[in-house]
Amino acid sequence: MFVSFCVSFLSHLCFFILFLSFCVLLYSLFCVSFLSFCVFFVLLMLFIFLSFSETLLSSSSLLSFSPNVCAMQQIKGTDKKYFTNCKQWYHRKICSQPTVITYECCPGYEKIPGEKGCPAALPLVNIYNTLGVVGATTTKMYSERAQLKEEIEGPGSFTFFAPSNEAWAALPTEILDALVSNVNIELLNALHYHMVNRRLTSEELKHGSSFASMYQDSHVHIHHYSNGIITVNCARLIKPDQHATNGIVHVVDRVITAISNDMQAIIDIDDDLETLRTAFAAAGLTSILENEGQYTVFAPTNEAFEKIPAETLNRILGDPVALRDLLNYHILKNMQCAESIVSGTPMETLQGTVLEVGCDGNQMTLNGKAIITKKDQLGTNGVIHYINELLIPDSAKTLLELAEGSSVAMATKLFVEAGLTTHLTGSEALTMLAPLDEAFKGSVTMTPDMRKLMTNHIVKEQMSSKSLYHGQELETLGGLKLRVFVYRNNLCIENACIAAHDKTGRYASMFTVDKVLTPPMGTVMDVLKADDRFSLLVGAIQTAGMTELLNQQGTLTFFAPTNDAFNALGQAELNKLMRNPGELSGVLRYHLGEGMLVSGGVGSHTRLKPLQGEKLELGVRNYTVYVNKVPVAHADLMATNGVVHAVSSVIKPLRESQQAHPHCLQTELISQHRTEASC
Repeated sequence: MFVSFCVSFLSHLCFFILFLSFCVLLYSLFCVSFLSFCVFFVLLMLFIFLSFSETLLSSSSLLSFSPNVCAMQQIKGTDKKYFTNCKQWYHRKICSQPTVITYECCPGYEKIPGEKGCPAALPLVNIYNTLGVVGATTTKMYSERAQLKEEIEGPGSFTFFAPSNEAWAALPTEILDALVSNVNIELLNALHYHMVNRRLTSEELKHGSSFASMYQDSHVHIHHYSNGIITVNCARLIKPDQHATNGIVHVVDRVITAISNDMQAIIDIDDDLETLRTAFAAAGLTSILENEGQYTVFAPTNEAFEKIPAETLNRILGDPVALRDLLNYHILKNMQCAESIVSGTPMETLQGTVLEVGCDGNQMTLNGKAIITKKDQLGTNGVIHYINELLIPDSAKTLLELAEGSSVAMATKLFVEAGLTTHLTGSEALTMLAPLDEAFKGSVTMTPDMRKLMTNHIVKEQMSSKSLYHGQELETLGGLKLRVFVYRNNLCIENACIAAHDKTGRYASMFTVDKVLTPPMGTVMDVLKADDRFSLLVGAIQTAGMTELLNQQGTLTFFAPTNDAFNALGQAELNKLMRNPGELSGVLRYHLGEGMLVSGGVGSHTRLKPLQGEKLELGVRNYTVYVNKVPVAHADLMATNGVVHAVSSVIKPLRESQQAHPHCLQTELISQHRTEASC
């Protein structure tokens, strides 16, 4: 019941916070009266109270706040259950399978007709009889056959990890036959391995601990995971803490066996892992698998290696650095039994990056793929899971391999068509700037200009985006210098901004960018002269005596009015403006911002200081940049001394009134003598 209460309370609290935020937003945006706001608030509180009360009242007597009731999360359509509480709530799904919450009497208690919960405490009995009480009847039967009954009925203090009936039924027939055909030795030894000669509650089963069993002091290995799951030799405790007069019983979901080999020994004797064995030896990593520790190895089978193209596999096997990275990418820093996984979780590898270890139904998954063919092969220093697909980390890949399977297929195709394959597959220290597929508009054919453009998308150095700084210049294979711009919301190289995390390969790196680079080919004035849309603007610049300003070195952002923008002023106003160079200069300088601001650097509320006048107010709406509410028609025309953004209206200043509603703005006419307009 505590789980139901927690979930209900938290869900209603979240709803309350969201609705209250919505009310405050209405109040601030639309000036809703304070009285209306209070009515909203009271109605909301009434709704929360009624719905939450209904949740509590609708619970059955067993599910109310009643004694000794334990919540279980059960996978629908199966008998698989997990003890749960508010901290270990699995979001109503386990291994992507829907679950339901059920309620049972806690261990050692039972119901009394007509009373709430499970108030009756069961009398304690010895371990042998407790096996029957908890439903481990097969273990009880085998204990009698192996002449263990007298021991677990008599004096002492034991912990018995008792396999469930289903666990015995799941044993391969040949193994079970071997046990029951020699009950006085094999079966007795097997049962003794499930026992520890002291009482251990689930709280005392600490993560990474081990205890000497009653079979030749061979140790059983405990893992108590943060999600509440406890395993012994990777068998999950499904009914823990069943107390007895002479100890305690924990029912487990499989029969466990003694562990004698370390993980390297397991790999050495398995012919299916011959290639992996050779690779570990070549990389000098066998000591990791022989030393003490608690590792998880995802072991690629021979079949997994055979799936890799021979050229790629030979390159990695012949490169000690790449080979070590590849093998360490298959090893987790901690021991992860299959039964401990209830959802996808990123886990750090010895290589330094992460794998997402998850599950889908009964299948364990890696990075979302069901490639694990054999689970929970236990060694003294960890666990091995066999996989039928080799995992190649980015750090062992070439540039071309980094690009494969990502969202830069068009760029990769063009790099190859441009004759750059040797750079993409070699050992040069490079950084590839790969535009997303959607950055290419329509079909693209390879021309000399396109070949040159793609060459300028490869930088002559392996870099990390974390090392880039504002104003930095990057030299390309084509000999061009690309500029780096660091903004509060973005990191850009010329007009293209980084759209995904870096991919760092063996020798080279890949930056995914949101646009095709348009390297600068001239000054701002050159850009304007080369575009017929700006013929009137070019004439205005010359009239205002600003040609030198737009040709000299610097970093300018020009919101350049097109011919349509000037024509929209009307012929009379345009003629008047052109006859007054001083006024014209003021208008144009208001369109010129200090510093380089490409479209990717514009956030929701960005301000840019112009060469003259009040700050320009910039924002983005539906992927379009606006400056003082004027949309930018064509962004990011790059120049050596700045960037040009085409606008189809002459920009006028905006000044927000301090008394009026936020939606009410003041405007100013563009002239040296500004006339203030009222709302």
